[in-house]
Amino acid sequence: MNTDKLKILEENISTACADSGRSRSEVTLIAVSKTRPMEDILIVHEAGQIHFGENKARELQSKAEYEHSSIIWHFIGHLQSNKVKYIINSAEYIHSVETEKLSDEINKRSLAAGKIQKIFIEVNTSGEESKFGLREYSKIEELAGYCGALENIEVCGLMTMAPYSDDEKILRNCFSGLRKIRDDLSVNFPKLRHLSMGMSNDYPFAIQEGATMVRVGTAIFGERN
Repeated sequence: MNTDKLKILEENISTACADSGRSRSEVTLIAVSKTRPMEDILIVHEAGQIHFGENKARELQSKAEYEHSSIIWHFIGHLQSNKVKYIINSAEYIHSVETEKLSDEINKRSLAAGKIQKIFIEVNTSGEESKFGLREYSKIEELAGYCGALENIEVCGLMTMAPYSDDEKILRNCFSGLRKIRDDLSVNFPKLRHLSMGMSNDYPFAIQEGATMVRVGTAIFGERN
């Protein structure tokens, strides 16, 4: 593969930031590398990309065994409690926490690993039954408080997935909805500042609505087989 797509993506991110009066430094690009061979990841990494996202625990564990300490790994997929042990030593961020049970397991494993695990609470802003994440503000607030009391977890943000749609209004509503929840929660949870939202088909809208992390795969690596 070549890195032309990455260059184009960087230009588009910069444009979306400028259009919304934001600095490019406010947005972290996560290259979604699931199913991609390590050879492709290293090409993109050598071109300057630092953050990579995986959605399967054992795949992240395997890829993180490569000795590239400058890569920052994000776990972005649905996570079961019994899989936490595979990623706790590798993932700088876990983007998909939605239960106290999962939080407890992450906290226990983080304590054993001697680390503070950064997490995102997953929120369902689309209302789609097929998507994970909390929907009610009270439940999100409750989980933020629960996780905030755990010694080896840092709640640093919220994550959502918009529907796969061409309707700009629907997409923006999902993203602005997450931003409003973050803004409301940040009164009592000042460390909760990140918004992980936006993928290859909708990241410009997500950035314009306040995303601080965008998760982009196809626009970097091309279509999956």
